[in-house]
Amino acid sequence: MDPAGTFATSFVRDQALIRTRWQWLALAAFLVALLIAPMFVGPRLVAIGIGIFITAVVVLGLQLNTGYSGQINLGQAAFMGVGAYTAGVLSTTFGVPFFLAIPLAGVSAALFGFIFGLSAARIKGFYLALTTIAAQFIFHFLILSLPTSWLGGSNGIIVAAPDFFGYRLSTDTHIYYLCLVVVALMTWGAYGIARSRQGRAFVAVRDDDVASGIMGINVTRTKALSFLVGAFYAGVGGALWAYYVRYVAVDQFTLIHSVWFIAMIIVGGMGSVTGALIGVVAIVLVQEGISTAGPIVAEAMPFLGGQISFAAMNIFLGGIIAAFLIFEPRGLMHRWIIMKRSYRVWPFPY
Repeated sequence: MDPAGTFATSFVRDQALIRTRWQWLALAAFLVALLIAPMFVGPRLVAIGIGIFITAVVVLGLQLNTGYSGQINLGQAAFMGVGAYTAGVLSTTFGVPFFLAIPLAGVSAALFGFIFGLSAARIKGFYLALTTIAAQFIFHFLILSLPTSWLGGSNGIIVAAPDFFGYRLSTDTHIYYLCLVVVALMTWGAYGIARSRQGRAFVAVRDDDVASGIMGINVTRTKALSFLVGAFYAGVGGALWAYYVRYVAVDQFTLIHSVWFIAMIIVGGMGSVTGALIGVVAIVLVQEGISTAGPIVAEAMPFLGGQISFAAMNIFLGGIIAAFLIFEPRGLMHRWIIMKRSYRVWPFPY
């Protein structure tokens, strides 16, 4: 978002995400605000921040998978669940430290997602969506069918608090900073992937996989790799969720959660890392608002029943997806880009 008259004088600077001193200062101020936030806000807002960080990691992976490479993925919650169970078993049963369990959880989810990525080589569109929905049912079936001593079955498993060389990260503030570090690294990685040669291959396959193949791109490898990367992000997010909640159960990762993740990239803007983050913040804040207002409305109007929050959440989900697809299919990020362009040419609107 450079002001009028400021131009890049080299390719490296033109490709840089942060190009001016003021942008560096703004980023530094934003990071400092995130670092000191737990000292000035209550536990409720800290918990909301943790939820945003964890969801952001998962949705960043979905953005790379669906937004950049065009592979419809309705199984992201299942991949997140694989990562959560992996982290839970590694930390509780085998005593693996969290800084090893988190990437291993991502790897396990990536392998699970890669299986469904291979199917994308032959099918796409509606049929690919059905295949990824199958990931949800396979995940639930495996967890509930395996011996209870392995993954807890319907009872779930209790996860040990992460331990950092004898120092237990047992409070919400500790988990907040852990999630902040991880989401910063994963965001940096997502920008790197999106701007790399592989990211350009993702976009080419999304726009026209036949033309991409003619130009020399390995379409099958690219589609499978997009699922692998997206599932890795989901697995890392699932591991963070396991360490935060300290309990993992199969009903925490359902199809409706995958639909929410899709809604976040639609609201934020498909094909934009920043758009994914904007969508996560917008949707999570609205969810929290509905959850807070639901009991108040139910108490004031008991004839509506006690499930008003659940009903309102689903009405909002369907309404927000439909509204953005009709009126703003490029998401909130498109509006932000228009504002940046207006700032870029001011005061010369022509």
